[in-house]
Amino acid sequence: MSRMDEIERGFSRKTTPQVRVGDTVDVHVLIREGEKERVQIFSGTVISKRGGGTNAMYTVRRIVQSQGVERTFPLHSPFVKEVRVRRSGRVRRAKLYYLRDRRGKAARLKEVVDAKRKPKGGRKGAPKPKIAPETAPPATEAVEVESAES
Repeated sequence: MSRMDEIERGFSRKTTPQVRVGDTVDVHVLIREGEKERVQIFSGTVISKRGGGTNAMYTVRRIVQSQGVERTFPLHSPFVKEVRVRRSGRVRRAKLYYLRDRRGKAARLKEVVDAKRKPKGGRKGAPKPKIAPETAPPATEAVEVESAES
């Protein structure tokens, strides 16, 4: 192993986020402003991945006030605290640069429902679970009221 590989191994993360091109992700980034630190979330679609090892990077694109904003994050950066995959898109390309020219519904990707990476949340139109008779609230009984005849 070369000296450079030994140095890079010290900077690499133990677990890297499983991000693929086409995924819609929330990237939690540590922002330092003076002495204060806060976590800012950058949500968008992964349009490219490049590099390898500790040089690996991915680019996330989102639309803010009708303007496209792209941000490139190093995969092993200590400033990236967490990456959450919200949904996976079905793509047939390694780079999704064509999304730069598209707006609104045209920029959507079809969602992949994978056994390993199921989206969170319920299905639309899914049947609601039925309540068992033991746990159902008791039915109110009808009470007969006798009228007094004079």
